[in-house]
Amino acid sequence: MLISVTASGAVTLRSVAVHGAMAANICPSPAHFGRLAFVDNASGAVGRRVIVTGMAGSGKSTFARALSAKTGLPVIHLDFHYWKPGWVKPSDEEWRVKQRSLLAGDAWIADGNYHETLDLRLEQADTVVVLDTPWWVCAGRAFVRGVRRPGGTAMPEGCDESVIRRLRDEWRLAGVIWRRRHKEPEQERAIISKRGQHVALHALSSKQAARAFLGECGSD
Repeated sequence: MLISVTASGAVTLRSVAVHGAMAANICPSPAHFGRLAFVDNASGAVGRRVIVTGMAGSGKSTFARALSAKTGLPVIHLDFHYWKPGWVKPSDEEWRVKQRSLLAGDAWIADGNYHETLDLRLEQADTVVVLDTPWWVCAGRAFVRGVRRPGGTAMPEGCDESVIRRLRDEWRLAGVIWRRRHKEPEQERAIISKRGQHVALHALSSKQAARAFLGECGSD
């Protein structure tokens, strides 16, 4: 599909083909159409600077780790870098400065849904993968995470975890997901449409689609 934005700001979709050649140790790089190349349930086609985004609970970190294992690209988990010791939030400017430093490399996978700084990531990215997971699945995962922290999750430096805090934050997040189930995806699409005209955009709406995408990725 090809996303185009009309003068009135409306987003329209039409089918297009995606072409590309194999790059060393990386999946095929899609052709640039001058607008967003949007491939629904596409075969894996990523560049060297990849954004993985989607609602909380959509599976971003899990997918980013799997994509890293396939491509060899290093992962930047934005949640890990966001918090200051003691679970203190950074100022907007501090967070933007930190992200500029994190994204300075020429190869990475950045996962997270900080929309207020998505423009920074889009400036550097050549590929965006949107995990378009149904909101009720995302909310259910947040609820489960409140009881059991996912394996492989690293805590930010100086931030101790407690069962009570995890229950409170994750179960509150389940409610936030429900309240923002329409607004958040729309906001994300609007930012990408405005700031990401140069990127290849892939939307994966299920575990099966994600597995198929990853199955097309890998080293030579």
